[in-house]
Amino acid sequence: MTHTAHLVQGLDNDAVAADWPAIDARDVAWLRGRYPQLGTEVGVAWHSPRPLSAAALLESSRGRVFVKRHHHSVRNAASLGEEHRFIAHLATAGVPVVQVLRDADGGTAPEHDGWTYELHSVGAGQDLYRDAPSWTPLADPAAAREAGRMLATLHQASASYHAPQRSTHLLVARDDLIRAADPLAMLQADLDQRPGVAAYLARQHWQDDLQRAVLPWHAGLAGRLHAEPRLWAHNDWHVSNLLWRADSKAPQVHTVFDFGLASPTSALFDLATAIERNAIAWLALEQQTDAARIAIALALVEGYRQVLPVSTARVQLLADLLPIVHLDFALSEVEYFNGITASPGNADVAYHTFLLGHALWFKGRHGQALLQALHAAA
Repeated sequence: MTHTAHLVQGLDNDAVAADWPAIDARDVAWLRGRYPQLGTEVGVAWHSPRPLSAAALLESSRGRVFVKRHHHSVRNAASLGEEHRFIAHLATAGVPVVQVLRDADGGTAPEHDGWTYELHSVGAGQDLYRDAPSWTPLADPAAAREAGRMLATLHQASASYHAPQRSTHLLVARDDLIRAADPLAMLQADLDQRPGVAAYLARQHWQDDLQRAVLPWHAGLAGRLHAEPRLWAHNDWHVSNLLWRADSKAPQVHTVFDFGLASPTSALFDLATAIERNAIAWLALEQQTDAARIAIALALVEGYRQVLPVSTARVQLLADLLPIVHLDFALSEVEYFNGITASPGNADVAYHTFLLGHALWFKGRHGQALLQALHAAA
């Protein structure tokens, strides 16, 4: 399921053929009929290199909008609406998020010919990290501190939002397995409803693998997480999902976007994910260099604590959560690559490199140094 005319970012930070065809004139023509606010003269100004959906900037005489198109097997109108309602709540609470546009019928996720679409306003601010590959660590502690402050601001607004768990596991960052007393038993029970991940795990010694790489980090964690309330969270807090003010001497977030992984997890889960995304150079592990960016991790926590208090015990829990914060999402990527795009090589990367490899990295010298620094910062 590849489309060679359009290249996107691969899992090895290379350019690969897209799984999904690029947004084209046929999409634009159909969208014009659904969104009168687009006007008549609309063209594609830029194609996103992100691989898990097709996305583009549309240019018209009425300005620019951002469009994302999902295959119906990944997002339908109902599951996409879960994200959009969360974004709307944050906007009402004063968080600077992009606006989700409504079509002529008042909907935010129209479906057509096996696809589900969403249109967003182009947020205010500069997209300083648009060309930065996923998993690129942040180099500026001042920007990390500001990102931490904005994450805490989002959590303040999210505390008054209450909605059920996401209706899908696919490409959503959940913490169900992390909170479970017995993650292996929970995963085994879920496999009947998740054929994509079930078929992949049937080819692996997955219980032994998780016992070796993941479960040592899980010991005692579930009980400690019981005190952490469920909180709808962004769950993909990387600086490339933030727009930045151009007229500010110090780094300042102007707009927050990309809520595709959002779900009810917890504040500590979201903060741990921010550290994982911004403070570890995962793509440099093969060079055997120190991938930990301890100053960035500490700056994220410091900025967060400037807005919301985090007790010593909770920072200790944050550090202990970090090595397996990726557990549920890694399995969702396995499910996506094995069950949706039929990409066994990518499924292997998601399982062996991401799920197992990231947990094992924390057992090494550099991973231990990062955890020790977080514990000391508590």
